[in-house]
Amino acid sequence: MELLAILGCALLLPVVLGEDCPSPCSCWSLGQAWGTRVDCSSRGLRSLPALPRLTRDLRLHNNSLAFIPAGALDSLSHLRELELGDNPWHCDCHILYLKLWLQDFSAPTLARLRCASPTHLRMKSLGQLTGNDLGVCTRLLPTKCLQFFWRDLVLIAGVIITFILVVWALKVSKKLVCQLTLRGWQLRRSIHKTHKIQ
Repeated sequence: MELLAILGCALLLPVVLGEDCPSPCSCWSLGQAWGTRVDCSSRGLRSLPALPRLTRDLRLHNNSLAFIPAGALDSLSHLRELELGDNPWHCDCHILYLKLWLQDFSAPTLARLRCASPTHLRMKSLGQLTGNDLGVCTRLLPTKCLQFFWRDLVLIAGVIITFILVVWALKVSKKLVCQLTLRGWQLRRSIHKTHKIQ
């Protein structure tokens, strides 16, 4: 039993120097294959610090975070656990990124988060926010979504151009086949007439 406790403690070693632990937070290595535990809870944070890329367990509860910047969590591909409670979330267009990101990451976490402001949305769950609650958002899509939009637009244009070229090629080949058939028929007819004359 003591051996298990020692092994458990050994896995939670402070992150060695050289790894990018944000200064107000505490970081522990969970082992090379597991990533890093980053504890930024109760630090009075008003903005999200730069997080280690291999963050697996992230504690951000009990801070002063009003929103998470668009794209800030996208690079955390190893993330498995996230605590965001007890933050004064301001529910306007800036909260949309966090809402959409949490819909994919953890619906229960999304359901637990509550708006602190504006007044008419106080205590409403982020998961229940609608477009009407957020008002008119001029920039609903993060930059990556816009990049996907242009990529998709180019792909659609490519498919349409390919389709047009295929239809054109079929028409040309059909016309060519008709011309060759007609010439072949005319050639046989002229040969047949030549044989009759002789």
